[in-house]
Amino acid sequence: MRIRFKPWARPELEASKFYIDNPQEYKDKWKTLYPNQAVMHLELGCGKGSFISQLAVKNQNINYLAVDLVDAMLGLAKRKIEQTYQEEKKEINNVYLTRFDIERIFLILGKKDKVERIYINFCNPWPRGKHHKKRLTHTRQLEKYKEFLAEEGEIYFKTDDDSLFKDSLIYFKECGFKICKQTEDLASEPDFWDNIETEHEKMFKEQGIKIKALIAKK
Repeated sequence: MRIRFKPWARPELEASKFYIDNPQEYKDKWKTLYPNQAVMHLELGCGKGSFISQLAVKNQNINYLAVDLVDAMLGLAKRKIEQTYQEEKKEINNVYLTRFDIERIFLILGKKDKVERIYINFCNPWPRGKHHKKRLTHTRQLEKYKEFLAEEGEIYFKTDDDSLFKDSLIYFKECGFKICKQTEDLASEPDFWDNIETEHEKMFKEQGIKIKALIAKK
C-alpha cells in the first residue's frame, strides 16, 4: 500500500516507549523487553495497525511484535495502538513496533525468540513471475521464518488474491508445513478462527471479493 509521507511519524516513533529503532540488537532476546514472559506472536506487515491494536489489547497474556518498513505506516499504527488501549483503559505493555525489511527478517529474530505464531495479512501478491520470490509466503521466506518459529509454531495467512493463495498452499507444503485449515471464503466460516477484520478485508468484502485464509503448522 502506498501512503503519503508523514513528517510527524519519525519523531513520534522515536519518542514512543513501544517502538524499537534498533531491532538487530534484540535478536534472540526480544522477550527481555516485555514485563511478562509470555509467548510471542509476530505480525509481518502491520500497515496502519488496525489488526495488531485489536489483537494485542484483546490478548494481554500474549506478547506481540509488529514489523513494517514504512515510517508513515508505523506512525499510524503507533497512534492506533495508543487509541485502542486508551479506549480499553489498559496500559501498553505487550506490544512493540519496529521498522525492518521483512525479506531480511532473519537478521532481527533468532531461534531463542521462539515465535509461536506469525500473522501475514493481505501482503503484496507480486503477480509477475519474476517477482514471486518477494512474496511473504514464498518458500524462500518460509525457510527464514522456520529459523525462529517455535516447534509446532503456526502461520496465520489471509489474502484476497486467488493466485497468491493457490501458490502459497504449494509453498507451505514444499517447506514441510502442515496445512491445518484452509478456506476460500472466510466470511462463510465464522468458526474458522477468532477473526479480526483488517481495513483491507472490509474493503474487499464490500466489493464482493472473497477472502482466502489458512493456518499452517511447522
